[in-house]
Amino acid sequence: MSLPFWQFIIRGSIIYIFVLFLIRISGKREIGQMGAGEFVAILLVSNAVQNAMNGGDNSITAGLILSTVIIGLSTLFAYLALQSRVLDHLIKGQPTTLIRDGRIIARNARREFISQSEIQSALEAQGVDDIKQVKLAILESDGKIVVREKKQG
Repeated sequence: MSLPFWQFIIRGSIIYIFVLFLIRISGKREIGQMGAGEFVAILLVSNAVQNAMNGGDNSITAGLILSTVIIGLSTLFAYLALQSRVLDHLIKGQPTTLIRDGRIIARNARREFISQSEIQSALEAQGVDDIKQVKLAILESDGKIVVREKKQG
């Protein structure tokens, strides 16, 4: 190895936390909902940070250390999010209301980079034809849009 093992741990940790932060602030989308531009950005970020993590060391040992750090941090953050509501909110975010009583909340949709056509597609996928039938539509922190219809009666 060209660097001491602890440098891989520090480098991997810094990059992991920074990329997690960038993804967190970029909005809530499921992997399946990403557009081509978002997918390319993820690929390019992974390539861009590779040398920052491994310091030019492409050895198997460096790869094993970095893989362990990344998976370890992912597991640690998941555990900490379960233990602390504040950390859960910081790491995962909180749900965003997109529709209330048949009306799109445009400000929330813009903040989450969700277009009206994406909202309409989510409604149709859940069997709702008319937005006026919607009591509440929420963009969950995992990127799914959950729709609650108004009671018929």
